[in-house]
Amino acid sequence: MSQSQSQGNGKLYVVGIGPGSPEHLTLRAVEVLESVDVIIGNGTYLDQIDHLITGQRVIRSGMGKEVDRAGKAIELARERKVAMVSGGDSNVYGMAGLVLEVARHTDLDVDIEVVPGVTALSAVASLLGAPVVSDFAVISLSDLLTPWDVIEQRLTAAATSDMVIGIYNPKSRQRNTNFMMAVEIIRRHRGDSVPVGIVQNALRPVGESVIVTTLGEAMDHEDKVDMSTTVIIGNSESRIWNSKIITPRGYHKKYEY
Repeated sequence: MSQSQSQGNGKLYVVGIGPGSPEHLTLRAVEVLESVDVIIGNGTYLDQIDHLITGQRVIRSGMGKEVDRAGKAIELARERKVAMVSGGDSNVYGMAGLVLEVARHTDLDVDIEVVPGVTALSAVASLLGAPVVSDFAVISLSDLLTPWDVIEQRLTAAATSDMVIGIYNPKSRQRNTNFMMAVEIIRRHRGDSVPVGIVQNALRPVGESVIVTTLGEAMDHEDKVDMSTTVIIGNSESRIWNSKIITPRGYHKKYEY
């Protein structure tokens, strides 16, 4: 939808703010956040960009208020420049999809720009070395919006395909067995020696933890698995070297080095 189609002079930006550290915000994200009239989002993410908040109006909301947040942002954007912040990337488990869904269902004529950000998977992979340079699948273990039987089907499909698997939202207080069940599903199709990276608070100023282990020993580190953790499970060719995980892309099969 172009700027000329909007009813007023407003615009809505859905901004991916990256993993949570100022240095990993994109230049475009900073430019947008500094220029808008209103910034709206989950309080956790707003705290991560407080250095950019000067005279903008700030609207904070909590978990479970995503639909209300999207509706409010769209309403305000008819006359104002509004930034809806989303952790990581605005598309990958972010707010872009919901914002566009709500805009379509309410038929509000608002100009929307989606601003990408560094994903949690990218942040985690950078700390682990090079685990996702080949084909991979990313699966969330949160069954709040996706039934567990569907998640199980996706885990099985990814595991049998030998793709590297990234796991988001592995465990919460209410869903404290989902990670264990996911590991059990994947172990049916992969050897216990397959490398696993467990990273908590990747590239954030506080609480970062990086563990390199194997599929057979992954549950020994369950105390480091929570909603701020992303897990990467290698494929049959992944190897641990110098406390890093390397997944060969295939150059070794074609070239000598």
